[in-house]
Order: sequence, then structure tokens, then C-alpha cells
Amino acid sequence: MPEKILVTSALPYANGPIHLGHLAGAYLPADIFVRYHRLKGNDIIYICGSDEHGVPIMLRARNEGVSPQEVVDRYHAIIKKSFEQFGISFDYYGRTSSKTHRETSQEIFTNLANKNEFILKKKSNYMIPKPKCFWPIDLYAAPAPNVNTMMRTATNVKTVAHRSRPKI
Repeated sequence: MPEKILVTSALPYANGPIHLGHLAGAYLPADIFVRYHRLKGNDIIYICGSDEHGVPIMLRARNEGVSPQEVVDRYHAIIKKSFEQFGISFDYYGRTSSKTHRETSQEIFTNLANKNEFILKKKSNYMIPKPKCFWPIDLYAAPAPNVNTMMRTATNVKTVAHRSRPKI
């Protein structure tokens, strides 16, 4: 009986084009794995998509003087086309802003939360007043240019962490 296998890869930020390091490090190894299992006759699906949320997108938009939506729309199309041209065999390549992504991720989170698989933690983080957003302390070693004077520390920011390995 064929195995049922789901393969996903890291979601690339939709803030710039794919480069060789992305392909060699994340997508080509998974693609080879998927092709191998297809040849074996296993029931396998390979999904991925553009990550349309986060500081890198906000910074790109700010540097270009455009909206974050313009950045993600442009780079999602570029990234998707690059994967197609390279021959990566995704069964589905989507976007984190899609209805499917939102509903599926909420369903997974709700199922895990109902099984008490998460714990709430508090941590400090930087908050930039304008535009009002949090600056991940662990994302960059140094703050973005011209942001040093605008930052203040926000404490007791609620975050969610896995209690144990998720059981989906």
C-alpha cells in the first residue's frame, strides 16, 4: 500500500527574488525527495507558498516608497515564476494571504490548542510607534536605519510556544 506523505518547504518572504542559496538549501532537496517518492508510487503532495507577512516586507516597502501589498504582489509572481522555470514540482504554490491558507492554518492551530499543545509565554520586544509594529529582537542584530530613536521596549507581549511536538 502506498504511503501518504505531505512535504512542505520553508515559505520564502515575498520581498525579493529567489536565489541559488534558496534553491540549493530548501527547495531542491525537497523536490528530489518528492520525485523519488512519486517514482516509488507513494501518494505524495508538495506544497509551499510566499510568506506575505513580516518585517523584511515592511522594510522593502518602506525603502521603495510603496505599500507592502505592492511588494508582496510583485515578488510573489516573480518567485512563483522562478520556481516554475527551475522545474520545482510543487503540487500547490500559494500565498499566506489566501483564504485557503488562512482557513487551514486556523484549523490546525485550533485543533492543537484544543489538545492543549500550546503554552503562553511573555517576552520583551521592540515596538516602533510609527508605523505601529513590533520589531523582532532576534530577527536582526542591529535595528534598521533611522529606527534607533523611535524604539521603545514593549514588555509582556504574549507569544505562543509548542508544549510538545504537535499531534495533528
